[in-house]
Amino acid sequence: MNAAVTPPHARHTGGLMSSIYLPRTADALAFAMSTYGIPLLVLTTTRSAALTGAAFALEWIPRLAAFGWAGSVVDRRGAAVVFHLASLGRALALAAGAVLLHLHPSGAAASATVMVLAAATGVLTQFSYIATETAGAAAGRRAGRRAHRVQAVLLGIDQTATLAGPALAGVLLLTGPPSMLAVVTVLSLLAALLALRTPPSPVASARGPERQAGAGLLTGWRTIRSLPALGWLVAGLTLSNLATGLLQAAGPVIVVQHFGQSTTAVGLVWSAAAAATLLAVTLCRFALDRFGLWPVGAACAALASLGCLAAAQAPDYQSYLVLVAVLMAADGGMTVVLRTLRSRLIPPEKFGSTLSATILILLLPFPAAGALTALTPPDALGHVITACAALQALGLALAFTRLRTDPALRT
Repeated sequence: MNAAVTPPHARHTGGLMSSIYLPRTADALAFAMSTYGIPLLVLTTTRSAALTGAAFALEWIPRLAAFGWAGSVVDRRGAAVVFHLASLGRALALAAGAVLLHLHPSGAAASATVMVLAAATGVLTQFSYIATETAGAAAGRRAGRRAHRVQAVLLGIDQTATLAGPALAGVLLLTGPPSMLAVVTVLSLLAALLALRTPPSPVASARGPERQAGAGLLTGWRTIRSLPALGWLVAGLTLSNLATGLLQAAGPVIVVQHFGQSTTAVGLVWSAAAAATLLAVTLCRFALDRFGLWPVGAACAALASLGCLAAAQAPDYQSYLVLVAVLMAADGGMTVVLRTLRSRLIPPEKFGSTLSATILILLLPFPAAGALTALTPPDALGHVITACAALQALGLALAFTRLRTDPALRT
């Protein structure tokens, strides 16, 4: 078809596919396989549960610590540049790890290799994630009133990768750790190459105190405070994440001890939740076209609150699985609303810093939920989940009540 007569929508969709969606797909798969595969790799290599837990911490602690740096660097250097360099760096680290594990498949050298890999991939993946989110938000702004469709596709890519990545990593580990690392290396290299087609994002000036560590998070926090609609939504979702995080942390205890199921059944709960979220995100694309941000967000908030309250009182495993899937599907719908809202409201030159601050706030309830699970006797978990579900319902109700008349959510 001649470019002169190509419909604008076709050109727009084709451009997004090659410049945003394909790079995001490669990076999301590498992200999921690294996040879930590295701890499995540690267990396979070291046979140590303690080192496996330490590796998981080594993946996430540097990620949380890197939020401020990642957002600031993306704001100053641009999403495409950071995405390319972070993906390339991850590929090099994984390739080196694959070679070392091929030469030293066990022993102290193998243990040291996998622990260093956990820390290195954690930091580099955080940089690539912030960069791809920033590029996706820029694409949403260019899409105008179709921004929610872009965000729904991006969230669908992430959920598909979350569904497929851990399973793929587990299957590849059966053929040996170097094979799994080789595949993630190829995905990272592919992401680095595709990042060269990602459009440049607006960059901030290099002046001022924002060169200091932590200044990026401070800039992001100030931006959130200056945008009431974003602030209220983040506050509501943070309280919601405490309830969902508690369900995730307490899931093995509930499924195995309370319902008497196997550990495989725990994984089935979250596979069903990921599939339900993927379906919900697809439906949200059409619902947002018809009803707008606030009605869809408020409906998802109500469904999430009811789902969590009911899950805390679930009488058997089957109903628990269904209710958790409903909760996570509704949470996915609210995430589409959040992504769309922040792509509309956050100034482009401050997007990376504000995104980092937003994600950090939203993730803080998860370690808190883990600590709460550890401190709560198993018999009392149902009561604690019910209390957190009530807090979730109150927080979401207050947030969406305040957002009802906000102009940012009227379209």
